[in-house]
Amino acid sequence: MTVKPDWLRVKAPQWQRVGSVKEILRDLNLNTVCEEASCPNIGECFKAGTATFLIMGPACTRACPYCDIDFEKKPQGLDPLEPVNLAEAVKRLNLNHVVITSVNRDDLPDGGASQFVRCIEETRKLSPNTTIEVLIPDLCGNWKALEIILQAQPEVLNHNTETVPRLYRRIRPQGDYQRSLQLLQQTKKLTPQTYTKSGIMVGLGETDEEVRQVMIDLRQVDCDILTLGQYLQPSSQHLDVQAFITPTQFNDWRKFGESIGFLQVVSSPLTRSSYHAEQVRDLMKRYPR
Repeated sequence: MTVKPDWLRVKAPQWQRVGSVKEILRDLNLNTVCEEASCPNIGECFKAGTATFLIMGPACTRACPYCDIDFEKKPQGLDPLEPVNLAEAVKRLNLNHVVITSVNRDDLPDGGASQFVRCIEETRKLSPNTTIEVLIPDLCGNWKALEIILQAQPEVLNHNTETVPRLYRRIRPQGDYQRSLQLLQQTKKLTPQTYTKSGIMVGLGETDEEVRQVMIDLRQVDCDILTLGQYLQPSSQHLDVQAFITPTQFNDWRKFGESIGFLQVVSSPLTRSSYHAEQVRDLMKRYPR
């Protein structure tokens, strides 16, 4: 499937604003998932002065066939200046809410947990009023590493389930569905006040019933926030799109998610894990902890 339906067409970005954000990122030697993963919302987000920072990258230790992040390069040592530079970027961009994510770093004993902590700590020094969301890998089930991250008290802990269990072997060959659920469950056990979040991409051959079951599974581990979005093929070398899901179906999933207790469900074709993530600030006011 190569012809995108009208609802997936995005407006051309205003490159003046995009350029200014890119200039800051280049000046501070930072990566963003917006660029590395070829996100379709890059123009809108950069225009608004927001970005999702990608730390410990851009090379990843996993080779998920849906993802455009490079896995062929050998991961490098951690940049000791990255946390300081990230904090400076947050300050320059005047962000109210920041999302910090990473490549998978299975080569590190703690999966990169300590680098997440340093990024959180440095950001709090320069931008104490900015809320922080971390979008983390599964840490290979290392719950001690998870505890290290949670001790830094990010307001939101995000970990994507990505797809339905039946498709894991093809889509996330190095991942484990139950391990992802356990990570979210452990987060609530260790820090009940933390808002937990997860995301699903659709259009890869899953059924409506399977998507709804994943949503139920996430609620059973007390996940608070859910994002659902359309998978788009980054290149011909990646997995093919099996179906373009209609906005009506996304709206049905949103209603179902709200009916089973999610505090927030962001569900649309162009939704991504950190798309409009700043809306969590309003959610925190409505459901304070």
